[in-house]
Amino acid sequence: MNDGLGEARLRNPDAIIAAYIMASRRNGTLYTGVTSDLHARIWQHKLGTFQGFTDVYACKGLVWFEPQAGMVEAIRREKQIKKWPRQWKLNLIEAGNPQWEDLAASWFA
Repeated sequence: MNDGLGEARLRNPDAIIAAYIMASRRNGTLYTGVTSDLHARIWQHKLGTFQGFTDVYACKGLVWFEPQAGMVEAIRREKQIKKWPRQWKLNLIEAGNPQWEDLAASWFA
């Protein structure tokens, strides 16, 4: 049955579509990403399931995210942020998370 919600929504109706930034530490290595299920993706980052950039550079802390209406908007926002100078990304993080806390720290406790 195809109800037009898309595969991600059928798997998890509470999924959050978002652009997000992971960090290795305060002012450390940053990774900007996009996902159709924020909680599931962050869990994968924390477990190190993805071999590649975030695993190599230990980007395990969620320091910023922005929910989006759909994947098109999320991808657009991710691409916009990836083009920014590093300082703009740092400013974005610090505007909403000045202590660089892991915003997902309590999600999996």
